[in-house]
Amino acid sequence: MRLFWSRLSPFVRKVMVVAHEAGVADRIELEDTLVAMSEINGRVLALNPLGQIPTLVLDDGDSLHDSRVICEYLDGLRKGERLVPPSGPARWEALTRAALGDGLLDVLILWRQERLKPAERQTGAWLETFAAKTAAVLDRLEARAPAFGILPFDIGHVAVGCALGYLDFRFGDLDWRAGRPALAAWHLTFEARPSAIATHPGEPA
Repeated sequence: MRLFWSRLSPFVRKVMVVAHEAGVADRIELEDTLVAMSEINGRVLALNPLGQIPTLVLDDGDSLHDSRVICEYLDGLRKGERLVPPSGPARWEALTRAALGDGLLDVLILWRQERLKPAERQTGAWLETFAAKTAAVLDRLEARAPAFGILPFDIGHVAVGCALGYLDFRFGDLDWRAGRPALAAWHLTFEARPSAIATHPGEPA
């Protein structure tokens, strides 16, 4: 398998956390790939018409995208209990948490793009909306965080952990831990997992 990859992408990190948890990371060839809003990467576009990473090329030449699909595929290669529960309340709980993590990342990426613009081109209402949505998600996660350590580690933990890691990486000025002790404590346990250590993006860029 070959993964179009970037160390700095939180969605790629999510895929690689799952790969490590599933014990298949050593079966994936990583191809360092640059994609941007302002430039098309033709090599990626030929495999994924959205032109996004992560994109996973399977051994038979077929390609999978986006991160949710790739995570479920890799999880299916895992021996033992799956990160994506197969059915019942546990499945919906895990997928809802995963949706919160992925949705938070979507908001944060748009927010960062807006903050990178010159001040005179930024839209104040957008910045306020991104901040409000981020706070609302974090508050919801704080309310549920006491149960995180009780539940078996699943795809919801992966998505939330990677989103919080992206906050640390790209929004160092945002004190998301303030008033959210349970979530902050849980995130420490996430970042201590071997899969999270192996995929940490490093210093902010």
